[in-house]
Amino acid sequence: MTTRLLPVLVLLAASAAARADGPIYLCVDAAGHKELTDTNKPGCKILDVPGNAIPAPPRRQAPAPQRAAPAPAAPADFPRVDSAEQRARDADRLGILNEELRNEQQKLADLRKEFNNGEPERHGDERNYAKYQERVAQMRDSISRSEKNIEALKREIANIR
Repeated sequence: MTTRLLPVLVLLAASAAARADGPIYLCVDAAGHKELTDTNKPGCKILDVPGNAIPAPPRRQAPAPQRAAPAPAAPADFPRVDSAEQRARDADRLGILNEELRNEQQKLADLRKEFNNGEPERHGDERNYAKYQERVAQMRDSISRSEKNIEALKREIANIR
């Protein structure tokens, strides 16, 4: 009698756990042994027990298209700059950007000269080859960063004209 009662108790315990944690699966292996588990494995079937429903994944809805808000009109007392003043400001900005471009190009030339096509001279404190390689990697990064800065400055200058 206890052998018949044991599966019922296991099923009731599984049913109670299913309500708390999730679905319960009945798995039968090739030898015919049955196993109750909460993970879905090959050859497992979900048990039809109250509270053992698998929740459907939430539906995704396409986001509502957002309409571009019209640009707010400038207030009447908003300061205006006449075209001559704006041209002067643009000329100053262009001068500053050109100066930065020249400085960055000079910095890049110096970095490339020191880099010596990937074989810079070793310093006296670089007896450890790893230190030398680290310095070479830092030089590569600096050259790359400087090249990107030059490209950004050229784009910015092109936007002014």
